[in-house]
Amino acid sequence: MAYRVLVVDDSLSMRSVIKKTIRATGIEVDEFYEAANGIEAIDVLKTHWIDIILIDYNMPGMDGMELLLEIKKDELLKTVPIVVTSVEGSQKRIGEFLENGADGYIKKPFTPEEAREKLSKVLGVNPNGEKKTVTGDEILDF
Repeated sequence: MAYRVLVVDDSLSMRSVIKKTIRATGIEVDEFYEAANGIEAIDVLKTHWIDIILIDYNMPGMDGMELLLEIKKDELLKTVPIVVTSVEGSQKRIGEFLENGADGYIKKPFTPEEAREKLSKVLGVNPNGEKKTVTGDEILDF
């Protein structure tokens, strides 16, 4: 399965690095969408189906936490997995994101291996990209 990924970061070069790193994970991406802040991200989310969102913390206009909170208010969008990508490494800040509904956190800069591990877990796929199907206590790979 190929995923539609929204990368939200105020730095154009960082968005490019993140996309390149995700491509190197081996996780199939159908399409990347980009936004420079939370306001632009909301516009993208209104017009495109997104499978996973990667959000930076520090952005002008609407920062990552504000965006996370807005997404979690929406009945349809609140089910979309969100991974925070930030240079911010404080356990308190990470805890705030996770408590408010983020599904994961990756400290920038990150390697393709780190991204594959985190994104696979959040998307519910094995690191080789196969979807996990859970029946009781067993995991079946198809």
